[in-house]
Amino acid sequence: MGRGDGSGRIVSREGADDSGTGILHVDMDAFYAAVEVLHDPSLRGLPLIIGGREGRSVVSSASYEARRFGVRSAMPVSQALRLCPSARVVPPDFTRYRAASEQVMAIFESITPLVEPLSIDEAFLDVRGVRRLWGSPGEIAALIRRRVQAEVGITCSVGVAATKHVAKMASTVSKPNGLLIVPADRTQEFLDPRPVGSMWGVGPKAADALQRRGIRLIRDVRESPPQALERALGPALGRRVRELAEGRDARTVETERIEKSIGHEETFDRDIDDLDLLRSELLRLADRVGARLRASGWQAGAVAIKIRFADFTTLSRSISLPEATDVGQRLGETAVTLFEQIDRRDPVRLVGVRAERLKPAGLGAAALWDDDEEQRRLEGMLDDARAKFGVGMITRARHVGRGSAVGPRLFSKD
Repeated sequence: MGRGDGSGRIVSREGADDSGTGILHVDMDAFYAAVEVLHDPSLRGLPLIIGGREGRSVVSSASYEARRFGVRSAMPVSQALRLCPSARVVPPDFTRYRAASEQVMAIFESITPLVEPLSIDEAFLDVRGVRRLWGSPGEIAALIRRRVQAEVGITCSVGVAATKHVAKMASTVSKPNGLLIVPADRTQEFLDPRPVGSMWGVGPKAADALQRRGIRLIRDVRESPPQALERALGPALGRRVRELAEGRDARTVETERIEKSIGHEETFDRDIDDLDLLRSELLRLADRVGARLRASGWQAGAVAIKIRFADFTTLSRSISLPEATDVGQRLGETAVTLFEQIDRRDPVRLVGVRAERLKPAGLGAAALWDDDEEQRRLEGMLDDARAKFGVGMITRARHVGRGSAVGPRLFSKD
């Protein structure tokens, strides 16, 4: 199994059998770091950390040279530098990354209209309908790798398989700069010896629950009684994991992805134990979420919060709303209510607010009385003012002065 540092990678030979395939998963290699090397070629071959040196900054990405020292995304930069003292720290430039992403996605779309972006640097492609134009799935994957390197200047890894799940696993195994083809009739042979944690959608907690029951490999999942999987993961996830372990995945490439959530979170420069200040921060983040909902034409059917304490323990809470909303004050009040339900009162290093279960605004039945009508009008005026004078120039009075109390916000994740 390939690992995050590129060791243990498996790739296919040229002209490998691609019978029964048609789904590609294409993933850029150490994307942020690769784009920074394009911008400054003197960085090539060096261990790179994309992040900030100050305070509580975390690693956004790392080159493979740094990953071999144990550096990983989301790790505190301070810890990463202890693992790799010789690393160069480069602040992220998301404008640069978005421009490179647009180039990459344009290449995909020139091959097939069936492209499903998963993030800024990866996508699924369904190439079954373009064989006459470009060749077999394996040939198309090789073509994409050549074009990305020639036209954008970075490398990518590609998995080719009969399903999305196996294609994504294959691209991971082939990293960096590799191509792995899993023909349909060898799907089980590919899956069986791999650890359960390598399955797409099986996170650390689910993998640990399976491993505690002796279910360590995908073969073990397939051979375990359904009741054992349900006890470990619950009925729905247990059934789903078994299907994936057996190579069954009916998901298609979705060319129009509906945004599933919108959120903001902040990591503080110092741990915060002032409850009033934490409540104020939740309200401020909720205002930002509400503004993004209104700008994109969505309403939230649920609100979630994330609280990370000084010891890195992270808690999440969520609740459904009686009526969907795009009003920041309503989101904020709900977020604060969720926060109040957390008994633990240790110092906090990160808070986040997320709008979930999104649906297009205006689809709900019109209410005779809208409790949020006045607040929605006020927040709409704030949106207009921010558009005219800048986001940082307009804020609620309750937030004024809070930034100096919290300290610089060194990391913001959308």
